[in-house]
Amino acid sequence: MGREIWQKIGEGFVQEYYNQFDNTNRVALGNLYSTDACLTWEGSPFQGREAITGKLANLPFKRIKHIITEQDFQPTIDSCVLIMVFGQLQVDDDPPMAFHQVFMLKNVNCAWACTNDVFRLGIHNIPV
Repeated sequence: MGREIWQKIGEGFVQEYYNQFDNTNRVALGNLYSTDACLTWEGSPFQGREAITGKLANLPFKRIKHIITEQDFQPTIDSCVLIMVFGQLQVDDDPPMAFHQVFMLKNVNCAWACTNDVFRLGIHNIPV
């Protein structure tokens, strides 16, 4: 069965996003977001491309590597692409940690841009 166009769009975005995240200073990641995009990073909100770029570029580590375990894509009724990514990341010399990230892509001026991004580490702070 052939992959749908929205799956190809989603896969391309995920590959580009994590490649830039892991192999650059992360400033150019801002170009993947729409002007008025929203990011929620571990519960903290950031509004607009400039604020998002600032957050991602100033994360407190030297090296990071993402390993994608699974990625799921859905078309939305308003022609967007919903993406959920599940995987592990390793920061500097720390042990790997699970993470979840959800993206919404929208076609803006004939190019796909991320309008919404929600990131969480897979840490369960539940009292035993």
